[in-house]
Amino acid sequence: MQIPLSDGELSYYQDFIPHDESIQYLQILLDDIKWQQNKIKMFGKVYDEPRLTAWYGDQGLSYKYSGIQLNPTPWIEMLEELKSKVSLLAKVQFNSALLNYYRGGNDSMGYHQDNEPELGVNPVIASLSFGAERTFQLKHIRDKSIKRKDIPLKSGSLLIMAGETQHHWKHQIPKTKKSIGPRLNITFRVIKH
Repeated sequence: MQIPLSDGELSYYQDFIPHDESIQYLQILLDDIKWQQNKIKMFGKVYDEPRLTAWYGDQGLSYKYSGIQLNPTPWIEMLEELKSKVSLLAKVQFNSALLNYYRGGNDSMGYHQDNEPELGVNPVIASLSFGAERTFQLKHIRDKSIKRKDIPLKSGSLLIMAGETQHHWKHQIPKTKKSIGPRLNITFRVIKH
């Protein structure tokens, strides 16, 4: 389903993975992924990232953001399976994935763009969510008259950002005071060689 977005392309598939399956994926991935907490540099200071992450991908496809250099862990079978499903729907051959583990409502990701040079000019980012529902927020970078978009990302949902979205919009997963369980999200990407 297309979500109207000026200066960008956004698609949302609420039940991409059936709910029961999404709970199984969550448990297996939480156990099997090699999670780490990196340090990020912001405004000249170094902080722990407010979530755990992991980088999986084809051999040699490293990724750098916020001063962090990530070298790929080889694909595990379950991630390969999910990548194939997402690639088929998005009509994009993804070759890497940044995984984010939000342990509770205090874990978050501030406003940013996925616009690193290795992602190319108009990257397609496919974000698959498992676990607790979190609100995904987008705000236009220049036109303050455009209302912020809030999208509740349910377990098993797939959100695809494409076109010029990363040029004109920033997105985040804000903290929440609600008592919620863990959320895992897999953002499939194409790293340009």
